[in-house]
Amino acid sequence: MTQENPRQYYERIQAETLSPYAMLSQNSRGREIRAEPCQLRTDFIRDRDRILHSKSFRRLKHKTQVFLSPQGDHYRTRLTHTLEVSQIARTISRALRLNEDLAEAIAMGHDLGHTPFGHSGEDVLNELLPGGFEHNEQSLRVVEKLENDGEGLNLTFEVRDGILNHKKNGNAITLEGHVVSLADRIAYINHDIDDAMRAGVLLESDLPQDCVRVLGNSHAKRINTMILDVVEQSFDKPDVRMSAEVSVQFEALREFMFERVYRNPVAKSEEEKAKRLIRELYAYYLEHTELLAGEYAKYLEQDGKERAVADYIAGMTDNYAVSEYVRIFVPKAWMDLKT
Repeated sequence: MTQENPRQYYERIQAETLSPYAMLSQNSRGREIRAEPCQLRTDFIRDRDRILHSKSFRRLKHKTQVFLSPQGDHYRTRLTHTLEVSQIARTISRALRLNEDLAEAIAMGHDLGHTPFGHSGEDVLNELLPGGFEHNEQSLRVVEKLENDGEGLNLTFEVRDGILNHKKNGNAITLEGHVVSLADRIAYINHDIDDAMRAGVLLESDLPQDCVRVLGNSHAKRINTMILDVVEQSFDKPDVRMSAEVSVQFEALREFMFERVYRNPVAKSEEEKAKRLIRELYAYYLEHTELLAGEYAKYLEQDGKERAVADYIAGMTDNYAVSEYVRIFVPKAWMDLKT
């Protein structure tokens, strides 16, 4: 009898211990381009590693979450948001006996397509790009086409599906994908409250009292309440959900955040400048497509210059977008060559 390698052993343990509703690694629909199985890692762990080592993942550390270029070490970025989503998704998946590795891979890749300057950058590209722009679709485009010097990461079907469907209106084919979608919302609502309080935009006493009563009066308590509720409502069931009471207060808290933070004129005072920057860069690169980096220029003919320019701008960090704007549009001091 042939001895199992570590991957085969782990896949067997999954089949014996995970929920009947879990997506087993050995049952994946696979990759668009076949790859020899790893002796040590399942396909979903391998996907997680490919995302973790990608350039687009590293760039998340310099992309806005809510507050543009905040002056402080403890505000969230798109990278720390991603790590918090991953942690919440893993906790829920483990408790529900779902495939933790699949949930982690989806979570790590779900925001790779986010623009500089958060949703304000996304809104501008959505206005400018024929056919529109959505960050979840761009995240899929990143892993399928743009990463790895334009070759893509060749991820499994289930991970790509979860990335595409992580938004609230998505409908992932796996429960792990649904877990990530919910974990994304749990993470951003709670850490955005924390950041808004750090910025002086909110006080704890500002939060709706019904939300505080049901969900808790601190960052940790609210997350704990939501996770425990999801696990209690979803254990050994073919769907992932919150109870009616917690869901109502969660949505009320989300609406409160849109009113008081996401649309707050003080917190968002620099957004119009960011939007103008994106618009002007987009117009400039449409006229100068020869300046696009290789992985973006690769699809110029196939997908058109508008798509290629949107790809290039979406891949920028906040800092790089600003430096490009300064380089292109801000006059430089005259240098006397004789001095």
